[in-house]
Amino acid sequence: MRSGQILWPTDFSETAAHALRYAIEMANLYHVGLKILHVVEQPIGDENYMILAITPEELAKSMEEAAATKMQALLEGLKTELPITTLIRRGDPVDQILEEANGKDVGMVVIASHGRTGISHFLHTNVAEAVANGAACPVLVVK
Repeated sequence: MRSGQILWPTDFSETAAHALRYAIEMANLYHVGLKILHVVEQPIGDENYMILAITPEELAKSMEEAAATKMQALLEGLKTELPITTLIRRGDPVDQILEEANGKDVGMVVIASHGRTGISHFLHTNVAEAVANGAACPVLVVK
């Protein structure tokens, strides 16, 4: 653990921001870098039905650009000397987080317990639980 980076997956929610404080604290404690990951879920749509005015690919690119803007704002607000790496990936959040968490350079994952509220929380996969169960490294779930 002491040699691997701290992975902080974020959906840019307030809950995720709360977990960031723990991620920074752990990175400072172990003198390792911080890796920030945001996953853009692939939009679903069929161009043949003309439900979307743009293609799912165009929508995904737009979502990635918005995430990059949020990531830049987040980095500008951080007051730390830690080495920071940022990643924006497309796909299933659980799969992408686990792929990164199970890489060679991650020593711990610090993840928020939930970023969704209300009915959305019940309709979506519990990402933190799935990551905690599937990661090879320690996972700190922050609520």
